[in-house]
Amino acid sequence: VSVSVFAAIRTNQHNAAWLEKFHAAVGELPEVVECYRMAGDTDYMLRIVVADIAGYDAVYKQLISIPGISDVSSSFAMEQIKFTTGLPLQYASFGG
Repeated sequence: VSVSVFAAIRTNQHNAAWLEKFHAAVGELPEVVECYRMAGDTDYMLRIVVADIAGYDAVYKQLISIPGISDVSSSFAMEQIKFTTGLPLQYASFGG
């Protein structure tokens, strides 16, 4: 059994050098299974998978140690309703 956590990250840094460092730092965290750059109030959304809340606390402490992060807001999934890796055919790339 695992815990899925969605962490909304806000930063006060929006330059290429910081972005590269952030990407590298997130890449070093095996618990982060997805990372998206967002539009709107949240700058990045992470999906983090851990064994328990204590596991997330350890990841959280690593996240807040990244210079330039101004806020980490976390939500815990109660139930997964749908999961698929398939895309609707109209979005599939057939090459050419």
